[in-house]
Amino acid sequence: MSRPASSKIARLLYGLLAYVSLGIGLIAIVVPGLPTTEFILLAAWAATKSSPRLSAWLENHRLFGPILSNWRNGKIIARRAKVSATASMLLCAGLMLVMLDHGWPIYLAIAGMGLGNLWIWSRPESLAQVS
Repeated sequence: MSRPASSKIARLLYGLLAYVSLGIGLIAIVVPGLPTTEFILLAAWAATKSSPRLSAWLENHRLFGPILSNWRNGKIIARRAKVSATASMLLCAGLMLVMLDHGWPIYLAIAGMGLGNLWIWSRPESLAQVS
């Protein structure tokens, strides 16, 4: 775990990052294509540098706590989270292809989701894979 930032302005900026990331992570739970896990991990990291209370809340949360514990203990992402992220990205890519004009921004977004998905699937799913 990292130490809290020493200056008041740094703690404020880390706190802002933590709460904004948490907000985006919560929105991402219901918005297809937006990654939840990455924003929660970022929120937890920033919270350790700014707010012991927020950090403890995230660590003890019934949904986020296991994600954070898995990440800390070997950068593990559970298969269920991987499948959920993949399904969400596929749904989002499909919606974009059907509903939006095809252009480079759409293809760039889909490529970004593809790279994100490759990274997610490259992470171990259990401690046995870490060793």
